[in-house]
This record gives sequence, structure tokens and C-alpha cells, in this order.
Amino acid sequence: MEVAVIDINGKDTGRKVNLSDTVFGIEPNDHAVYLDVKQYLANQRQGTHKAKERAEIVGSTRKIKKQKGTGTARAGSIKSPVFRGGGRIFGPRPRNYSFKLNKNLKRLARKSALSIKAGEKNLTVIEDFNFDTIKTKNFLTVLKSLGLDNKKSLFVLGDSNNNVYLSSRNLKSTDVVKASELSTYKILHANNVVLLEGSLKGIETNLSK
Repeated sequence: MEVAVIDINGKDTGRKVNLSDTVFGIEPNDHAVYLDVKQYLANQRQGTHKAKERAEIVGSTRKIKKQKGTGTARAGSIKSPVFRGGGRIFGPRPRNYSFKLNKNLKRLARKSALSIKAGEKNLTVIEDFNFDTIKTKNFLTVLKSLGLDNKKSLFVLGDSNNNVYLSSRNLKSTDVVKASELSTYKILHANNVVLLEGSLKGIETNLSK
């Protein structure tokens, strides 16, 4: 698959790159994508929810009324779940929501996500760039030139690029990651995926194993 390389001003450089069909042109596996996204979202959950059950409520254990003769149901404790302020029946407890997935399945999911973006023409390759200073204004200029200022975008860097990353950190609709940090969720969450030339080799190496 041949894709034109553009510069940060949105202009064609006259060069093209070949994207591997084994990474960017496969038949997407929807179930693999579902499992990988589910795992990513599950790992974001803290799992610190907790409600007090009957045994954890602080209160008197005195029988609150006599057993018979009241005309109402018998009651032995103020901590009963049927009373206001009592414990909760089968309340939530702290738990770990994470689960494991096979590495090959995760690779298949990422390749499927990239193939979906390539098929939708929402995949862009730009030449490598850097900023001399850390300024959000510089990154906004790049987004406007690429027509992504009002869209969710994901920029994939080849190597750690501190100035570019920090310049984008204040923008809620833009995410900047290295090729090694690429995830299925982030690919699909973005409207447009922007790959820097330096990231292509790393992506294809990681996902072709």
C-alpha cells in the first residue's frame, strides 16, 4: 500500500512510502479488537468501590422491639439492611478488573485497528519534525495545517520527542505516543491517526513478529 508523505504544512513532499499489507491491509478481526479494547478499559478502573455490609455498620446490637405483639415484622438489629442507615446487602467490594490476553491476539487487534483506519482513509504519514521550544501554539499550527484542529487525533512518534510531546499535552483532543506505546483503544478513539516517518519501521517490526 503506497501512501504519500506530507510535511507539517500539509503539503505533498513528492515522496511515497510503502505500508506493509501484513500490518495495514489485513482483514480486521472484530473480536480481537473487542477483547483488546475491553482489557484497556478494564485496566483503567481503580476498583476501589466499597459499601459497608451489615457486619461493618457501627451501632447497637440491642433488639429494637419485642418479638411479638407489634403487628409488624420481627426485627432484631438496627443494622439490618431493611432499615435506613443499615448495611447494604451484597454491596460492592474492592476488586481488580484486569485480565490477561495473549500477545499474538493483542498484535492482531492493533493490526486490525490500523487496517480499519487505513481503509477509512484516516491514516496520514508526515515527515519527522521537532520544535526548538515547548509551545502549544506550535503544535496548534501543525494541527491547523493538517486540518485536524477540530478532530481527535493520534500522533505516533518514532523516538521519544520531548518538545513535541510537551507541546501537545494541554490539548484534550490530541494524543502523542511512541510507536512502542501504540494501543488498539487509542487508534480507534482517534478520528485521524498521524504516523511520523520514523515510527513506521518500529510499528511494522513490532507487529510483524
